[in-house]
Amino acid sequence: MLLTVSGPPGSGKSTNAEILAERFDLEYISGGDIFRQLADERGYTPVEFNELAEEEEQIDKDLDRRLRTIAASRDDVLLESRLAGWLAAEHADLRFWLDAPLDVRAERIADREDKTVPEARATTERREQSEAKRYADLYDIDIHDLSIYDAAINTARWGETVVPDMLTAAVERYDPEQDEGKQPVEGIRYDF
Repeated sequence: MLLTVSGPPGSGKSTNAEILAERFDLEYISGGDIFRQLADERGYTPVEFNELAEEEEQIDKDLDRRLRTIAASRDDVLLESRLAGWLAAEHADLRFWLDAPLDVRAERIADREDKTVPEARATTERREQSEAKRYADLYDIDIHDLSIYDAAINTARWGETVVPDMLTAAVERYDPEQDEGKQPVEGIRYDF
């Protein structure tokens, strides 16, 4: 089984992806962890590294090629990243998008990063704009197009114990033999 969990910063994707991977005994691979590690190794904050990636497109391409290769060659994996659903594409059994209103996400980020809410909001908005531009330029991906996902969930609508149960129920009830909705992701340039 190959699952993907995607969403913007502060949406709960990492928390929910870790729980889902544990529940189904899947290897958990986080693109965000890899990206933050690369940023730290080069002495940048994630926001600074995002902005640098606008100038050095190979930063994104190296990370994305790794995630795409994993999706194409391995089973029993849960990929979590902003582009996981796009990169896994036809290889994914199920692709989930998690989101929440920006104010909620900014509060979550402020709590976990010990920032003020206005600071977290400004940083998050800047980061999202940077990423959206890069994804469009590099791969023709419109990150706001949710049509490739099998389920999109506003995590602010339910408590933190409910969303993992919703995702778990979807995976448990998924039957590949009955799946008439699996479609390839088209119009993307996988030019790494």
